[in-house]
Amino acid sequence: MRLSTRNQLAGTVTAINVGSVMTTVKIDVSGQEVTAAVTKEAVEELGLTVGSPVVALVKSTEVMLGVED
Repeated sequence: MRLSTRNQLAGTVTAINVGSVMTTVKIDVSGQEVTAAVTKEAVEELGLTVGSPVVALVKSTEVMLGVED
């Protein structure tokens, strides 16, 4: 599969927290943690488990930065 999304972060699932509708999936990306909020159904359809290799695709119209005062 080829995708136009330029922000692709390969990692490994480290935790899955299932809610009634939404599920959070924590991913280790080179030592940094990324959290994705997806539907419970999507996690089931993708067959995600802790240890699964995944690619986080980030598509956003804006990115905000913060610095300490």
